[in-house]
Amino acid sequence: MKHVILGNGIAGTQAAEAIRSLDPDGSLTVVAREPHLPYCRPMIASVLAGHSLLDDLPVRSGSFYESLGIDAVLGEAAYEVGLDPREVVTDGGRTIPFDRLLVATGSDARVVPVVEAAAAELDGIFYMRTQENVEGMLRMLPEACQEGGSALVLGGGLVGFKAAYGLLHRGLRVVLLIKSGYPLSMQVDAEAGRLIQEELERKGLEVRTGVEAIGFEGEGRVEAARLSDGSAIACGMVVAGKGVVPAMGFLPTEIETHAGVVVDEHFETSVPGIFAAGDVAESVDVARDKPWVNAIWPVAVEQGRYAGWNMAGRPVAYPGSLSRNVIRIFDLDVLTAGVVNPDEGEGYEVDVNYDRRRRLYRKLVTKDGRLVGAVLLNQVEQGGVLMNMIHDRRSFTAPVAKFFDGSFNFGLVSGRVG
Repeated sequence: MKHVILGNGIAGTQAAEAIRSLDPDGSLTVVAREPHLPYCRPMIASVLAGHSLLDDLPVRSGSFYESLGIDAVLGEAAYEVGLDPREVVTDGGRTIPFDRLLVATGSDARVVPVVEAAAAELDGIFYMRTQENVEGMLRMLPEACQEGGSALVLGGGLVGFKAAYGLLHRGLRVVLLIKSGYPLSMQVDAEAGRLIQEELERKGLEVRTGVEAIGFEGEGRVEAARLSDGSAIACGMVVAGKGVVPAMGFLPTEIETHAGVVVDEHFETSVPGIFAAGDVAESVDVARDKPWVNAIWPVAVEQGRYAGWNMAGRPVAYPGSLSRNVIRIFDLDVLTAGVVNPDEGEGYEVDVNYDRRRRLYRKLVTKDGRLVGAVLLNQVEQGGVLMNMIHDRRSFTAPVAKFFDGSFNFGLVSGRVG
């Protein structure tokens, strides 16, 4: 059996190990665009902030590929996937035949046209996605700090926040531009977003909402940005963190795609023998009860392992994924899970408890008595229990208000729903 894995992120790595646990002698090839060992992508923000070193990023040792008998093709991306014959063509000119293929190419930074155009002409403009991105920022930091120390970050999501946080810790003056009305608009609602913005500004980060960059200026390197409100802002560095998109543009049309590569409960695509897992895959979300792309590290770990087992011949059904994030924003802890901004008219019930004086915000989303979403700002200790309730499709046995006043007994949770 010839197994080929596209991508050496955590999904591809987990899949390789799962395959080898069941098929120690079969052919196994890993093709990866980046030339590095598997590394912890979420940690690049910590490297940017100076809390970790580049040497801390790898999650497997230098003998990883050799110890598992993997033929590693690093520094080359899949350019084309053929179905007859079954083969992968890389942008380095290689042709690699396969019997079973895993698409674990992850996601790419969402392209911002104005950034793309400027980056072709000016130094100092980056995305925040890969180790190379952060290495480029680190090389430029001494110069940026010396010449005014200003940085502009585009995007108020998790990626944008982490970039702003890292640059602020490096001593730069940072302006965060957010097109929407408040930070983390995909993770929290407006009230929680205002609390988060207050915390960011209290720590020295300038936040400007409802505005975006429409152009950049400079002599050889970026020096200023023109904004949609007609103003301009000086900046020695620009970081675009406007989200990610699944890396699937090279796949043949026979493989069904939507928001991501559509897979069944065994991570097999519409083409038998071809699988997908991780940020690129669209599988069932347990909170939404429908296909969804949850592009987060722990989900990629789970999906890679399940995909590897199924590729190696052990049929194991995946129960579904859950979107969740836990992040510390200076002195503010934020936990989100499941459906946090439900659409009206779809049967959701939303309960909110807000104590501005204590800087506490708690929001629970239920549907048909079942917990499907949660947002906690500060006092996030019970977040793990809530996430397990969502993931296990469990319902409350008492009014949601009892959770807010501290009288809810988590030992009295009803059984699995459905």
